[in-house]
Amino acid sequence: MAVCDLILKGGLVVDGTGAPPRRADVAVEGERILCIGDCSAYQASEVIDVGGEVIAPGFIDVHTHDDWAVLNTPDMSFKITQGVTTVVAGNCGLSAAPFVPREGLPAPFGIVPGGEARFASVEAYSAAVKRAKPAVNVRLLVGHSSLRAGAMQGALERAASGPEIADMAQALDAALRQGAAGLSSGLDYPAALNAPAEEMITLARVVASHRDKTYTTHMRDEGDGVIISVKEALETGRRSGARLVISHHKCAGRANFGKSQKTLPMIDAAMREGDVAMDVYPYVASSTALIARFLPSAEEIKVIWSKPHPAMAGRMLDDIAKEWGVSREDAVAQLQPAGAIYFDMDEGDLQRIMMHPAAMIGSDGLPGTEKPHPRLWGTFPRVLGRYVRELKLLELSQAIHKMTGLSASKFGIQDRGVIAEGKRADLVIFNPDVVADVADFDHPERPSQGISHVIVNGAIAMANGVQTDAKAGRFLS
Repeated sequence: MAVCDLILKGGLVVDGTGAPPRRADVAVEGERILCIGDCSAYQASEVIDVGGEVIAPGFIDVHTHDDWAVLNTPDMSFKITQGVTTVVAGNCGLSAAPFVPREGLPAPFGIVPGGEARFASVEAYSAAVKRAKPAVNVRLLVGHSSLRAGAMQGALERAASGPEIADMAQALDAALRQGAAGLSSGLDYPAALNAPAEEMITLARVVASHRDKTYTTHMRDEGDGVIISVKEALETGRRSGARLVISHHKCAGRANFGKSQKTLPMIDAAMREGDVAMDVYPYVASSTALIARFLPSAEEIKVIWSKPHPAMAGRMLDDIAKEWGVSREDAVAQLQPAGAIYFDMDEGDLQRIMMHPAAMIGSDGLPGTEKPHPRLWGTFPRVLGRYVRELKLLELSQAIHKMTGLSASKFGIQDRGVIAEGKRADLVIFNPDVVADVADFDHPERPSQGISHVIVNGAIAMANGVQTDAKAGRFLS
């Protein structure tokens, strides 16, 4: 009888391709999946009975700011406990590499507390990941704002010059050759707000010159200018030839509720000519740096961290302003640098976007903050519990595809994202009748329920709902 390391017995396999669930055993040898179906020909060192549970590919969080978290907190409990086995870091124009800034840095720099480490190259960053031995795999995007910080002299609140763009393009090309997944932009932030479309098209063309790389964009405006911004993003993708992902697509501000009915047909039309996708998180509140320009779109704002006033973390901005006897804008100025949660979206738009066939799931969580948005701990189980089981918005196989196979295909993640013989053994096992997010806005760091086992590169990172000491993650190039 052939020998293997592990057999998951009697589970319902949802393989990440969108195919219907099927009852099967899964055998693992080393880091790879050896057998799916009848695995009785194998004798395993360990057999886990997962009858009544789902076996899915490990979830891929396509939108994270985990560049530094995988180094500073390599156990990555906020990801392992929700079934995430791979994170795509370096989003919204901010990446740990290549990042050697010349001057002081405007927003979004500082968006992730603890992000002080800077790496001159993707090669240096990948070496640091290897030394840290995180519990999850890491795929890194190159941040446009990080490139600007290294190439531009003086303030970043301007258009880059021709020579500066050439320097950025050269640095980007080198990073892609060293294994970066692509380029990200944060055009809604001061560090890149004044970067013209031509600057982005030039850099996106560098992305397009490399096989299987991606350009992701936090668009220039997700509120009143959302339709114009979608048009700009799609035009950048079309003119550059790069695969495009619109980051955390939303229509922020009450005046813009329902505009997804206009933006999604625009995306549909672009998909007929090029490779276009988006990511979305399952909450109607966003979270980022506390910026006065973002105030009008939000009904309520919760401060999640403030360097000069750490005691204000977890309090509502309006309450702080009232206590201090100042305006909202003055309170924001006094709290800087700071981060916030903005309650600014409509559930109808969220559901419409999530249902779109090009939508992937990403958390956009901000690790290291005092009172983080609950999406950091709850995104993936929330989709499975609320939007699959309770609301029946998505079929289980659809939702899993949006978390795994689709994500792997859009970010050039080889050997993962689907359950197939020979693929890497990144797996999550959960009870579909129980899985749910527990974290909320008052208690944002509660682990989710219903996930029993998580396997990363063949190593058991969670067993019977308890995280182990295994740290088998790696840098993916």
